[in-house]
Amino acid sequence: KNLADMTLQLLTIIFVDGLNYAATLFLISIGLTIVYGVLRILNISHGGIYAFGAYLATWLALQLLEAGLPPYLSYLMLLAGGIIIGLLTGPIIERLFLRRIYGRDMHIQLLLTYSILLILDDLMKLIFGMEPLIVSEPYTLLGQFSVAGISYSRYQFFLIAISVLFGGCLIWLVRGTRFGKLVVAVINDREVSLAMGINVNLIFTFAFTLGALAAALGGAFIAPTIAVVPGFALEVVVLSFAVIAIGGMGSLEGAALGALIVGLSRAAAIHLYPEIELVIIYLIMVVVLAIRPEGIFGEEELRRI
Repeated sequence: KNLADMTLQLLTIIFVDGLNYAATLFLISIGLTIVYGVLRILNISHGGIYAFGAYLATWLALQLLEAGLPPYLSYLMLLAGGIIIGLLTGPIIERLFLRRIYGRDMHIQLLLTYSILLILDDLMKLIFGMEPLIVSEPYTLLGQFSVAGISYSRYQFFLIAISVLFGGCLIWLVRGTRFGKLVVAVINDREVSLAMGINVNLIFTFAFTLGALAAALGGAFIAPTIAVVPGFALEVVVLSFAVIAIGGMGSLEGAALGALIVGLSRAAAIHLYPEIELVIIYLIMVVVLAIRPEGIFGEEELRRI
C-alpha cells in the first residue's frame, strides 16, 4: 500500500507539473503558430515580446503594490502589461519590418526576426535595468490546496485555466467567425484573396498582433512564478519551436497537443531521469519529424511552379 501511495504521488506530481508547464508553452506556441500559419514567417522575435510582456506586467504590479493599493489589483496589472505590449509591438513590428520581407527567403526572415529579438532585449535592459524583477504576490494571494497529499498553489491551476480559455477563444475565432474564414482564405491563397477584395495587409497585421498578444500575455501571467531577468525567455522560446514542430506548423490543435507532449515528457524526465530532461524533448521531435515531417497535425504545402 505504501508503494502504491508513493507511485500515485509521483504520477500526480508528474501530471500536474506537466500540465502547468504545457500551459506555459502553449501560451507562447499558439502565438508562433498563428504568425506562421498566416504570414508564413518563423518569428524568433516572439521571445522578446514574451519577455517584454513579463517585464512590463511585473513592473506595473510592483508600482501598484508600492503605492499601497489592494494587492488583488495586481492581476489587472498583469493583464494590462500583456495587452499593452501585445498591442504596441505587434503592429509596429509587422508594419515597419515584416511587411518588407513577405515572400523572401527563409534565412532573411530568420535574420530579421532575430535582429528584432536583440533590439527588444537591449530595450528591456535600457528601460528596466539588469536587476531581476520579482513580484510574488499574485502567486501567493490565491493560496494553496492539496492534491494526493501534495501542496500546490492555486495560481498554477489559474495558469492552466487561462491557457485553455485563451486557446479555446482563438480556435473559435479562426473556426467560427467571419474573420476566421477570411484568415483561412488568405492562408490558402493570397492572390485570390486580393482579387476578391480582402484586405490582406490588414489580415496580416491583425494576425501578427494576435500572436504578439498571446506571447505578451503568456509572459505577463507567467512572471509571478519566476524571477524576470534579461535573457530568461530564450529556453522557453526554443522549446516552443519544438512544440510547433511536433504538433504541426500553423495548426492550433497541433500547438495544444505538442505543448502537452513536451510538458508531460519533460516533467516525467525531471522526476525520473533528470539527466535527459531536454534530450527527451528533442528525441521526441526527431522521431515525429522522421515519421511525419510536417508534424502531427501539419499539412503538406503545395509548391507553385
